[in-house]
Amino acid sequence: MGEVKVFRIYGFALFSHDTLPEWRKFVVEIRALKKEHALEKLYSELGSRHKLKRSHIKIMKIEEIKPEEARSRYIRALSELRGWYRE
Repeated sequence: MGEVKVFRIYGFALFSHDTLPEWRKFVVEIRALKKEHALEKLYSELGSRHKLKRSHIKIMKIEEIKPEEARSRYIRALSELRGWYRE
């Protein structure tokens, strides 16, 4: 198994496509093994949280970043874990 990396994904999403369509910019940080896995996770999360279809999500850029550069405290905390502890 490979090392988990942090990806920052920039894009646009079409919210309220039926009433007042509006493309909104987003930036999301996701932990994954590969870029493809990060994209799948993004589509899954945006689809479940905001009921967006894949055709309503446009990806502009994906970049791999260092865990220390992550804006999310949750992502940074997960990256600092070095294993499981059990008594």
